[in-house]
Amino acid sequence: MRNAFAYMTITAFALLFLNIYSATATRNLMFRSKYASAQDKLQVVTSPLSGVDTLSVETVRQVITVLGDLNVTRLIVTDASGTALYDSSQSMNAVGKTVLFSETVQALSGQDVFTCRYENGALKSFAAAPVMTRSVIAGSVYLMEYDAGQGGIIASLERTILRGSLILLAAIFLFAAAFVLVGSQKMRAILTSIRLAREGEYSHKIQMRGTDEYATLADEFNKLTDKLLESEKTERQFVSDASHELKTPLASIKLLSDSILQNDMDTSTMREFVADIGNESDRLTRIAQKLLTLSRTEDENGETEHEVVDLGETVSRVFRMLVPLADRQQVALSANLDHGCTILSREDDAYQIIFNLVENGIKYNRENGSVHVTLRREQEEITLTVEDTGVGIPADALSNIFKRFFRVDKARSRQAGGAGLGLSIVHEMVERNFGTITVTSEENKGSCFMVMFPYFGVEEDAADAENV
Repeated sequence: MRNAFAYMTITAFALLFLNIYSATATRNLMFRSKYASAQDKLQVVTSPLSGVDTLSVETVRQVITVLGDLNVTRLIVTDASGTALYDSSQSMNAVGKTVLFSETVQALSGQDVFTCRYENGALKSFAAAPVMTRSVIAGSVYLMEYDAGQGGIIASLERTILRGSLILLAAIFLFAAAFVLVGSQKMRAILTSIRLAREGEYSHKIQMRGTDEYATLADEFNKLTDKLLESEKTERQFVSDASHELKTPLASIKLLSDSILQNDMDTSTMREFVADIGNESDRLTRIAQKLLTLSRTEDENGETEHEVVDLGETVSRVFRMLVPLADRQQVALSANLDHGCTILSREDDAYQIIFNLVENGIKYNRENGSVHVTLRREQEEITLTVEDTGVGIPADALSNIFKRFFRVDKARSRQAGGAGLGLSIVHEMVERNFGTITVTSEENKGSCFMVMFPYFGVEEDAADAENV
């Protein structure tokens, strides 16, 4: 509403300026035309009078008679003392009287005078000039012209411009009122939707046609609520999955502990039950640890300093940690590593990425299978590839494997101790360290994870610094 009022105010001032400017310009044009006409007529009268030896009533009348009609409202000729020798006015004839018009007084002092004004729809122009005889002022010529015709033209033009301005201003007012009304309705609809979204109604959508700013805002709002709805669903699913994952080991621990308390057991059986309780506790610890890792990954995004990490050394460390697990699973570990594969990353992140990928390759492999890690530097890019000969991933599940708690085979995942969090942790860490991760897989043949990072060469950078 305030914007529309401001636009109307600016438009009104612009139209007012247009009316004033056009009226002033038209009047000035008419004044210049009258000035030129008056100068010509004064020249016509003063030239023959300058050749007369003595100005008298008879000589002036004879000259005026010869000149004929000059098309002026009033013409007065005076002598050097200001006494009128000729006056064309019949009703207010001033012959024999002293003329005290300001134009006549100035003309007798040797000045050319012209004034023009617009009054009551007519142009009134006044002009006077001295009559010079042998370089001596012998008298003056005064003329006055009342022009209602050209005054009517000015009045008509000003009325037309004013009428057009009023019509334009009225049209702008109507359009502004319609715009404000429609805009207010659309804004109320948007504000209502925002209030509903604030109360949790993310499924509410704004139905708004058009391509204006309101429609764009409504479209962006709908996209935002879709995102919020998706986030809410993801959060609910996350809470549900986390609750389920935590409930299972807790239920097992409760069942085993109740069995120990309620039954008389021999020492070996009790040891088995206590060992099972320990395994379930370890599983519960792993799930909690992975949830904490995801939370820390989100909270620390962009806060921890990056450093230069040699991925070849990191792969070696991971292999040393996972060799016992690979031996138990009867899975062969192998690697083909290029030297100098350094990236800008967080040390713990790089280790966790490689550890999770290799660990998954071992856990979800088959007996006498293999996990092969390849590290290559190609120009300005480092490529880490982890290939296994495991069970593979179905094609319809590939797009979901990086989502939290997603598991291809839940029974097999639980048996392997997985909670569907490892690959989502990997995905988060790869992205926050400027990398990308892709996966290809074929059921019953194995999977291949490929991680790409920008190359960060320490030696070359130092050489460049020296050159600088």
